[in-house]
Amino acid sequence: MTRVTITQSEAETLTIGRQLAPALAVGTTVLLHGELGAGKTAFVRGLAEGLGLAGDEVSSPTFTLIQEYRGPLPLFHVDLYRISSVEADDLGLEELNQQGIVAIEWAEKLSRRPEGAVDIQIEDLGGDTRRLTVVTPN
Repeated sequence: MTRVTITQSEAETLTIGRQLAPALAVGTTVLLHGELGAGKTAFVRGLAEGLGLAGDEVSSPTFTLIQEYRGPLPLFHVDLYRISSVEADDLGLEELNQQGIVAIEWAEKLSRRPEGAVDIQIEDLGGDTRRLTVVTPN
């Protein structure tokens, strides 16, 4: 199923992530696509809040690659921006997926798309306006 939403603020982008979270279960991978500064981390912050985690603890894991947020349902936040596709394949993301939900920024660096993944495309339309396309498996 595909859902397209236009947001006018970061708060609205957070809300879309918050709304998606209850539909996610252990083993779900969320693939985030969008240019630098499009709002991928803001979306993950909303996911965290929707999972009952502290959204204000969510930051871009650019230099650490993977950040874990513990709660009733763990969230693993992955940023592949600074690594190659080969390096991304060696991170063991499949194992993380078995422990909680995995949200991956710069998911296009993955050589294989995880089965059953949710795709999020965030497009910067100028100012604070974003187009979010959420594609969930049928």
